[in-house]
Amino acid sequence: RRGAALMKPTPFAARAIAAGIPAALILIVVDVRLWPIGLLYLALVILLAAADALLSLASRALTLETEPPALLYVGAADDMEIVLTAGGGLRPSTVEAALDVGPLLHPPVRQRARLVPGETQRLAFALTPKRRGMAEVHRLWLRWRGPLNLIQRQRVHALDLALPIQPNIRAVGSAAIRLNYLGSLLGDKPQTRVGGGSEFEAMRAYVPGLDHRAIDWKHSARHHALICKEYRAERNHQIVLAFDTGQLMCEPLNGIPKLDHAVNAGMMLAYLSLRAGDRVGIAGFDTRLRLYREPLGGLHNFWQLQQGAAELDYRREESNYTLALSELLGRLTRRSLVILYSELVDTITAELMIENMARLTQPAILAALRAPSSPTTWRASGASCSSGSAVSACTAWTRRRLSSARIPSSAISRSSGKS
Repeated sequence: RRGAALMKPTPFAARAIAAGIPAALILIVVDVRLWPIGLLYLALVILLAAADALLSLASRALTLETEPPALLYVGAADDMEIVLTAGGGLRPSTVEAALDVGPLLHPPVRQRARLVPGETQRLAFALTPKRRGMAEVHRLWLRWRGPLNLIQRQRVHALDLALPIQPNIRAVGSAAIRLNYLGSLLGDKPQTRVGGGSEFEAMRAYVPGLDHRAIDWKHSARHHALICKEYRAERNHQIVLAFDTGQLMCEPLNGIPKLDHAVNAGMMLAYLSLRAGDRVGIAGFDTRLRLYREPLGGLHNFWQLQQGAAELDYRREESNYTLALSELLGRLTRRSLVILYSELVDTITAELMIENMARLTQPAILAALRAPSSPTTWRASGASCSSGSAVSACTAWTRRRLSSARIPSSAISRSSGKS
C-alpha cells in the first residue's frame, strides 16, 4: 500500500546554498552596497529548486506492483520483482529502490532503474534466507532526484509480506528428472529387477553367464542338473532420518546452519528411498525427542516429510543422545535403519556417541558434515599454524579428527557441506 512521501533538498543544493554565504560576506567586506547580490543568489537557488520539483516525477504519478515468490529455500536466492510505472513527469528519472527485510534474510542489494514517463520497469531483489522460518519483508524505499539535482523525493511503501522458508529440495527435483530419464531409456513396461539384491526370488536352470556362486548344490544333486538361485532387490525397508537440532548443529557452514545442510541431504535421501519402494520417517532431537513422523511409503507422501523437516527448530541446548535415542527406539515397531545426522567436535562427544550407538538394537549410520576448508590447505602451501587464527583452526580440526577416529569408520558418512 502507498506510504508517506517526502521531498527535501539534495546535498548538492545544500552545498550550493552554503557556498553563497562566504561569497556574500566577501562582497559585503568589499562594498556594503553589494549585499543584495547575496539575496539574489539565494533567491535564484530557491527558484531553481522549485523548478526542479516541478520537472521531477511526482510521487502520486508513480505506481508499483509486487510479485513475491510463493516460498523461499534455505541456501538459495529467489527473486522478488517490483514493477514500477511512471504515469507522469516531463523528463526521465533514475529511481533507487531498497528493501527493508527481517532478520532471517540477507539484506538485498539496492536496485536502480531509469523510468521514462508512460513506461514500465522491473526491479528484481534477490532474497537469500539465512535459516528456516518465516521471512518478513517490511517495506520498500524509493527515492529519485529532479533533472537539476536540487530536489530529492522519497517514498515508503509498506509491504508487510511473510514468506515461508523451506528446506532446499531443488536438488531433489533434479534427481527426479534424472531418474525419470533413466526410466524412459529402459521403457515403460513393468520390469522385475532380478539379481541386484539378496532376497530370494526363484530357482532356475544354470546357463553360461550366470554367477556360479548362486548355484544351489543340494538342488543340483537332487535334479542331476545345475540349479541356481535368483535374487531380487529388497523393497519396503524402513528408514528413519534422525536430525540433531542441538547447539552444535546451529553453527553456520557456508552461510547457513549445519542443520539445514543435513536436512537438504536428508530430503534427497528420502526421495530416493521412497522412489525405490522403501518407507521413510523423520525425527528431531536435542535434550529429548522433539519431533517424530511415522515412516511412510510412496512418493505422494514426500510432502509430509518436507513439512516435518520444516518444523525442525534450532535449539541452543546440549544434545542428550541417551534420552533421545531411547525415546526414538521406543517409537519404532519394526526393524529400521536409523541415519543419525549430528556433529562431532571433541572426544567426549565421540565417546557418548559410541556408547549410545552400541546400545542400539537397530542398524544405524552416523552422518557428519565436513567443512570444505581445513588446515591441509595451509600445510600443502608450506604454511604453519603459528598465527593466532591458524592455531585456533588447527586445534579445532585436530579435535574433530581425533573425535572422528573414536567411532568406527564404517559407521560414519561425511558430506562436504554443500547443498
